[in-house]
Amino acid sequence: MLAPLGVGVLYGKREILNSMKPFLMGGDMIEYVYEDNTTYAPLPNKFEAGTQNVGGVIGLGSAIDYIEDIGYGKIQEIENELVSYARERLSKLDYLTLYMTPNKEKHSSVISFNINGVHPHDVASILDSEGVCVRSGNHCAQPLMRYLGIDSTCRISLYIYNTKEDIDRLIAALDKAYNIFKKFLKPDVEK
Repeated sequence: MLAPLGVGVLYGKREILNSMKPFLMGGDMIEYVYEDNTTYAPLPNKFEAGTQNVGGVIGLGSAIDYIEDIGYGKIQEIENELVSYARERLSKLDYLTLYMTPNKEKHSSVISFNINGVHPHDVASILDSEGVCVRSGNHCAQPLMRYLGIDSTCRISLYIYNTKEDIDRLIAALDKAYNIFKKFLKPDVEK
């Protein structure tokens, strides 16, 4: 949501939250302390031990306002345009394998890929040296990776702060990475 890290919202039914014991202690979550027991403050203080992440909460509120000002429809429009452009550009790279649904209507703004025969961590390092940020690894999806017969992928995540120029920069960086490694690739791996 474009908010600072380390902040979130806990939502639960009042009767369940009232019956639960806190798992963190301190601050305003205590009502009374006795020698042999403790009572907890009423909700929501019961689960708010310690100093709150005030900056994070304010940032989350600002992020929500920012997203609402843009509008979910506009965000979806921007993402769809970027994904379409990225799909078009990336699919022209014959040295690349894309891991995405063929159904363009059902695809998210996350695109996974590999340069055939090159480890994704190596690709990510070269892209990083070109100022292009990607994630490489198994993305907490090891069963999917096993199903696909691979260990890991590179992944881009497009959002409203990205541009077509960012995708062009990605393509140029991928070309550079491929050109660095292509002399080491076996001919049957290239395709």
